[in-house]
Amino acid sequence: MKRILLLLSFSLTTFLTTSAQSRIGLLIGGHQATVQEKNDLPDWESIKGNYKGRTGLRIGFIADMPLGTSRFYFQPAVFLSNKGRKYAQVFDTTVSQTLSVSSRQFVNYIDIPLNLVYKIPIGRTTKFVIGAGPYLSFFYSAKHKTETFSKDGQYTLEEDNDPGVGKEPGDYKIYDYGVNGTAGFEFGRVFLTAHYAQGLGNFYKPVDYTASQFRHRTIGATLGIFLGKQPEPAPRDQDKDGIPDKDDKCPTLPGPAALNGCPDADGDGVADPSDRCPAEAGPVENQGCPWPDRDKDGIADKDDACPDQPGLPEDKGCPPADSDGDGVPDKADKCPQQAGVARYDGCPVPDTDGDGINDEEDKCPTKAGTRANNGCPEEVKKEVVEKINYAAGKVQFAVNKAVLTPASKKVLDGVADILRQQPELKLAIGGHTSSDGSRELNLRLSQQRADAVKNYLISKGIEAERLSATGYGPDQPLNEGKTAAEKAQNRRVEMVVSNQ
Repeated sequence: MKRILLLLSFSLTTFLTTSAQSRIGLLIGGHQATVQEKNDLPDWESIKGNYKGRTGLRIGFIADMPLGTSRFYFQPAVFLSNKGRKYAQVFDTTVSQTLSVSSRQFVNYIDIPLNLVYKIPIGRTTKFVIGAGPYLSFFYSAKHKTETFSKDGQYTLEEDNDPGVGKEPGDYKIYDYGVNGTAGFEFGRVFLTAHYAQGLGNFYKPVDYTASQFRHRTIGATLGIFLGKQPEPAPRDQDKDGIPDKDDKCPTLPGPAALNGCPDADGDGVADPSDRCPAEAGPVENQGCPWPDRDKDGIADKDDACPDQPGLPEDKGCPPADSDGDGVPDKADKCPQQAGVARYDGCPVPDTDGDGINDEEDKCPTKAGTRANNGCPEEVKKEVVEKINYAAGKVQFAVNKAVLTPASKKVLDGVADILRQQPELKLAIGGHTSSDGSRELNLRLSQQRADAVKNYLISKGIEAERLSATGYGPDQPLNEGKTAAEKAQNRRVEMVVSNQ
């Protein structure tokens, strides 16, 4: 047990010695130790006055650890402490064979007080110290000794140098606990203090009677010396921003070192106490406020050539040139002299068929039409189609030639009249033959006949671009062309009228 206690004491002392911001001290002192006892003995009141205190020694180590920036310190210690009591009684030999009895109950502990100490400077190197805290005690050793003298001169000695440890009568508890207080002075590294300690647990169980209280009490003085310099307390830093209050212009508000410990809510580099606009970022030269910007274009009025019109930095704050006023700046406008829309790079919406209806509104953007028909051509009237079809059926040529008969020309005069009256109409002319003869010859003859019709209409004042002529030869027959009647039907001219 003693080895374990010594090892514990050594380990704790080493920890206290190596702890950051702490210094170690050696202490030695004396005290008067007593035992507070209450029991069920009937004559206790008459004999308890025979018990006296024991003068004991305390020797060990103490640590001095500052707590933050205050004057409070944590002072744990480890020391060997002598405790116990003495007993002496002289008897009346007229009624007793015993002349006197004296005994000692000496108990040694390793004490570990854990005190919180407050130091008050009263001079350049002198401080008044006061503190208190709990303590733990670990049983180290004990010794019992009783001497008895009889009136006839006989002497009896009883000793027990190794009392038991446990819970049985005559045993000591392995640990004890209580509270203690200290007060005194520090003179540089030297300290002189008074101390008082009161046990709160029963440390021993008597053999011959029952005790309801068996507790240690000590009072004494201690002299000590710290081996290292007094650790400097960390400088006071109320706002915990890492800048000591003495250097902090805003000691109660955290802030960066660059601003001497003051906050900067808007992050503009101007400390809040000096910032005229602490919620808005602004330059130092304007005391932390943003420069005025009337047109809200991000360019300060002092740098804006057009402070009342939003613009761009490259235009010195002025709106970019827009010659056609379509909202697309000239530098991005592909049609700067013609109002358009942004989606067409400043050009008007296209009108592919040139009918006056732009492609976005025109349901037939590649065919000229009317607005009433959403940009699509109006349908050719039925009677016109019928007239053209009738005329086509009456067109005839000289046998195996592309020469119109006089009757055919009169029919085509009627077609020319219709085309002149409705200039939006166009006519597709197709020439067809039977399968008699070679295909090459028939294709050439059908093309010549279609061209003959087209040329005749042109001669009657119809624009060539309104007319088309295609020879299909025998490739698009109306029937099988086996009989003379079927072959005659396949030799024909077709005219298809449209307004597209």
